[in-house]
Amino acid sequence: MTLNKERTRLCAYTGGFLNGGRLSRILELSGWDVALGVPGEDDFVGIWGRTPRSWRGEAVAEWANAPILTVEDAFLRSVHPGRVRSEDPIGICLDKTGVHFDGESPSDLETLLATHPLDDTQLLNRARNAIDSLKHWHLGKYSATDPNIDPPAPGYVVVIDQTQGDAALMGAGRAEFLEMLTFAATEHPGCDILIKAHPEKMDGGRNGHFVAADLSDRVKLITDPISPWRLFEGAVGVYTHSSTIGFEAIFAGHQPRVFGQPFYAGWGLTRDEAAPARRERVLTRAQLFAAAMILYPVWYDPTSDALCEIEQVIAHLAARATAWREDQHGYVAVGMKAWKKPHLAAILGREMPVKFARRLPAETPRKTVVWGKAEAPDDAWRMEDGFLRSRGLGAELVPPLSFVLDQPSLYTDPATPGRLDALIAQSSDLPLGEIRRAEGLIARINRLGLTKYNISAPAPDLAPAERTILVAGQVEDDASVVFGASETKTNLELLRKTRAENPSARILWKPHPDVEAGLRKGHVEDSALEGLADLALLNIGADEALALADEVWTITSTLGFEALLRGLPVTCLGMPFYGGRGLTNDLVTRPAHRNAETSLAGLAHACLIAYPRYADPRDGTPLSVEEAVTLLSKGFKMPKRNAFFARLQALLPRKS
Repeated sequence: MTLNKERTRLCAYTGGFLNGGRLSRILELSGWDVALGVPGEDDFVGIWGRTPRSWRGEAVAEWANAPILTVEDAFLRSVHPGRVRSEDPIGICLDKTGVHFDGESPSDLETLLATHPLDDTQLLNRARNAIDSLKHWHLGKYSATDPNIDPPAPGYVVVIDQTQGDAALMGAGRAEFLEMLTFAATEHPGCDILIKAHPEKMDGGRNGHFVAADLSDRVKLITDPISPWRLFEGAVGVYTHSSTIGFEAIFAGHQPRVFGQPFYAGWGLTRDEAAPARRERVLTRAQLFAAAMILYPVWYDPTSDALCEIEQVIAHLAARATAWREDQHGYVAVGMKAWKKPHLAAILGREMPVKFARRLPAETPRKTVVWGKAEAPDDAWRMEDGFLRSRGLGAELVPPLSFVLDQPSLYTDPATPGRLDALIAQSSDLPLGEIRRAEGLIARINRLGLTKYNISAPAPDLAPAERTILVAGQVEDDASVVFGASETKTNLELLRKTRAENPSARILWKPHPDVEAGLRKGHVEDSALEGLADLALLNIGADEALALADEVWTITSTLGFEALLRGLPVTCLGMPFYGGRGLTNDLVTRPAHRNAETSLAGLAHACLIAYPRYADPRDGTPLSVEEAVTLLSKGFKMPKRNAFFARLQALLPRKS
């Protein structure tokens, strides 16, 4: 990473600046050297917002005639509020002239909104795409929400509560919130009023302004973690003092009535009671977002330990919010191999420790998870490796970077539709921002040469040939072959059919790395290759092998998916997860439920972004696919487990 070369000393007098944590690191990357001392010439004094302790810095700044840098959380912060779970912020706002929630005087953000042209097409397109992605993933400043919670029947009004003493209220209290409730009731006489509690109140951390006595048959308090995006769907009005959720309501299509002086009031996108009169410019939603979410904040990528852009932040928060949503009620993991248990405990037990059991429980509020196609009821979740797995083989007991959870079946079973089939079918409705994300991911995977196992080895130099086919071998007792192959079930049959259909082509045979390592079934004797393959690519990396090919033939290998990502034609003699989607030449009949074709970007989004979960194998921290790619691109590799146990596992009978 590269630090900002223009350094400025920032004198601070509170622990948050000085403890060497996330805040200090973001400031350092932004060009600020945090120090405890007397500010000298050209030094700034750092304060956090308008907290009860900010007077220390303000007093020193006045005494030393030093300018102030006000620091605050950015408008996307974390899954949970910092007070609730002590989560580090993913971005901060740095302001040299004021603070964004104090409308009494201009801040850097207000100046940006008032004077920046905000007319760059690329910038505004990024803003629109980011808004769509936030809605797609149900993200906001805090994202511990459940998109599966349905809102009430449409036709209600939303009144947004805030915590008592919030600095953004600038002294407003219960009287002002009761007045806001009266406005909502008067202006919408026939509508129910839903009071949206602040997340910190819902978690028992701080009190809001409304109490039980304010509620009635018409006025109800919303304490469930419903996604604001869902809540806004059926609302006919939104009322706020200065909440960030009011800002988010603008991008959900509302024109909220605002009673305070937040940064988003006064630009023609709100109905204002107290917006500063100096704010005369009329902005579009995209312009407001571009200034407040792209140009103003400083965003941080913890995986790369570097400053980043809004797109990486959205991906980062989506991964963490998804993990919380899926894991919050806990798991009981049944029949898991001993070597997998520590890893599963780390990646699935962040919200509630995983319970491991030998048999399926009779009844449990937790999710039941089994590995692969083990016998289990339809409501159990089935777990498998994802399609960007690791640097090293699962059969060698290398922990994965990715995994999938599916029900009632898995992607290896084409006969039974599961989550992946639904996600691929829905990919035609993806917002443009998510399509662009998938396209960028494909390009990055190709540029870095990443594959499922990322075992790299140089390929041989080959003479030019008119047509070269790469035949991707498989583990013959793998579930994708057992369930996805109808006629061609062995590697030898695959080779014979490929040669029969392509008598004059140069055929390169690449056995599966687990088979090459002697850990799984599927070896083809050298003598059997004669006349079927022109060359066996032994101990060659998948990316290097694909670079030699004009097309790929396989039964159901993931290497066929990797070939599609590289723009190569793929012929399937079975029905893999990527087959039957209009992107492959299928020599078997596609299942009836695969009746919709998709684009390559849509397939990649489903298979690499929406379907898998990614986690750091060292500690289970949720990762976005982009963060996982970063780890893989840096050569990250977990050490193999005991090789003896890997060989022993290969000798044990396998269950489909």
